[in-house]
Amino acid sequence: MDRQPYSLLKTIAGPEDLKAIPPERLPEVAAEIRAAIIDQVSKTGGHLAPNLGVVELTLAMHYVFDFGRDRLLFDVGHQCYPHKLLTGRLEQLSKLRTREGMAGFPEPRESSYDLFSVGHAGTGISTAVGMARGDQLNREHFDPKNNPDGRRVVTLIGDASIVNGVAMEGLNNAGTLKRQFLVVLNDNGMSISKPQGAVSQYFDRVRLSHTYGGFKKTAKKLLSHMPGGEALTESYHRMGEAAKAMLAEDSWFEKFGLVTVGPIDGHDIPALIEFLAEAREFDRPMVLHVKTVKGKGLNAAENDATSFHSPPSFNLTGDMEDEGCRIEVKSAGRSFTGAFGEAMLDLLQRDDRVVACTAAMPDGTGLTRPMQAFPDRVWDTGICESHALDMMAGLAKTGWKPFFAVYSTFMQRAFDQAFQEVALQGLPVRLCLDRAGLVGGDGAVHHGFCDISLLRTLPGACIMAAIDEPSLVAALEFMREHDTGLSAVRYPRDDVDPRMGGRCPAFEIGKARCLTPELWSGDDTPDVAVLAFGTPAMAALDARERLEGKLRVAVWDARFAKPVDRGLLRSLIEKSTPIVTVEDHSVVGGFGSAVLEAAQEMGLDTSKITRIGLPDRWIYQDSRKNQLAEAGIDADGIERAVLAAAGRRANPSPTPGRGSPAGR
Repeated sequence: MDRQPYSLLKTIAGPEDLKAIPPERLPEVAAEIRAAIIDQVSKTGGHLAPNLGVVELTLAMHYVFDFGRDRLLFDVGHQCYPHKLLTGRLEQLSKLRTREGMAGFPEPRESSYDLFSVGHAGTGISTAVGMARGDQLNREHFDPKNNPDGRRVVTLIGDASIVNGVAMEGLNNAGTLKRQFLVVLNDNGMSISKPQGAVSQYFDRVRLSHTYGGFKKTAKKLLSHMPGGEALTESYHRMGEAAKAMLAEDSWFEKFGLVTVGPIDGHDIPALIEFLAEAREFDRPMVLHVKTVKGKGLNAAENDATSFHSPPSFNLTGDMEDEGCRIEVKSAGRSFTGAFGEAMLDLLQRDDRVVACTAAMPDGTGLTRPMQAFPDRVWDTGICESHALDMMAGLAKTGWKPFFAVYSTFMQRAFDQAFQEVALQGLPVRLCLDRAGLVGGDGAVHHGFCDISLLRTLPGACIMAAIDEPSLVAALEFMREHDTGLSAVRYPRDDVDPRMGGRCPAFEIGKARCLTPELWSGDDTPDVAVLAFGTPAMAALDARERLEGKLRVAVWDARFAKPVDRGLLRSLIEKSTPIVTVEDHSVVGGFGSAVLEAAQEMGLDTSKITRIGLPDRWIYQDSRKNQLAEAGIDADGIERAVLAAAGRRANPSPTPGRGSPAGR
């Protein structure tokens, strides 16, 4: 689609400019925001459907509240694009999800309007409670009598996120606040995929049963039976008539002590402004239940919000709101996620004891087809990683072979369960860690940078990495038969490299695979050995090709970070071969650290071991290619590390084909 002029949007350098626009023109602003987001995401990819669904809601919140002083906290944050465009960041949109442009999640480094870097579900209510208490202690909070200009607190959370355990804990505590506190529940019936569980079914009933004028008669009676009933009954008289009319009878949230209003239409700007204006003056914790349509304004996204949650770049033809609108997603290569999905389907077909689950990511982890083919053996638990892993532990205890497909960054949320209910019990639960390492445009909130360091602390754990599709298939087959404890395989958000072909030797626990066997036979010794854990092995092969004629560089697919190949390590060190370890993981506590520790435990010299991996600092949004280069774990970085390691050799051998000292 052609770039729009955005005549109104360009005049908005901040929320004060928005407030100067007459209310009747706000739908024009909404249309320009949608057009700008669709235009940019079609070029670069990004979170599309979540942002299209909250345009009017975000406009209304900024129109009513003063978030230069009031607090706005996002849950997850992938619906923040409209917020960013209303807070002066239109110019950054053209470089969305790159270092020079706008991050795809709230980012305090960009703007004071973003309070937390946030990309995990369930956290918004708890951080908002903390800020509400902090403002109260600082005597800066809104109080209708004593401080009418004080800070208000608003948190925006989705109906799928609110079932997360952290969100439940936050709600439980929010109900004890004795001040203004607004939870805006964005209810679109979706997370990335369809929400799961009893709470989502409750919301389905609410959407069908609640109507705009049906509660005024029972509202006062209802309040008298709620926690803090007398105070809330008094509060009833301070609520506006619109809010009273929409007071939800027998609301789920009332059990937590939060007055609940709604559901209301999240795309009706005048109604949103009316309700938010009343909520702004209410001095008790409240939930405003807002019904929205994920993907609103783009027909294809409305009809398939899962596929257009975070699509790659695409071509759009036709009117975006018309049934004839067509979207052609630009073709991409074969992904590790796609390879995993096919391999998992094969395991389920071959072994009727295999089961699998994911936490709200069936499409993102490749489990959509396996779920369709085996609905009784593959489950989506919703955004509940801790529950999912404990459920897998229970399945393992009853004799099944459970596989948990989860993004590496979200596996962190279930580490306690990996420790207590899996590893401590010696149960064979299998972790399939998608998005391991650097993730590109999603940036620091989603990097899978610490799964090795966390999991290798667990006694009996077996930790692997895949370098391509055949090695991923082989790792999964190894895990299927591994029944002595927790096992994990990690793989990146990337396309598979086909160069090794379709054959791969079976995994043997604690054994690496030499990718350059011609340099590791008999008494032949390489100048430098690269032990690569995961896909950096492919970059190491590229670096080795560049150095051909200068150095003899042998490359290993390490395969295991726990246990490491001690036999190989001893052999290399005893031959005084410099070793470079490389991994798409933090250099702190990762595979390289495991190699150092193993050498030290065997009493071997560690002075010729060089570790490269993700540095001990944050790497922000950009292309994955640029991030790998920044970390020095691309071919260039590995080449530099190999040359430096070779330069430390005391007596290099200038034999034919091995280069000369000057060349190092």
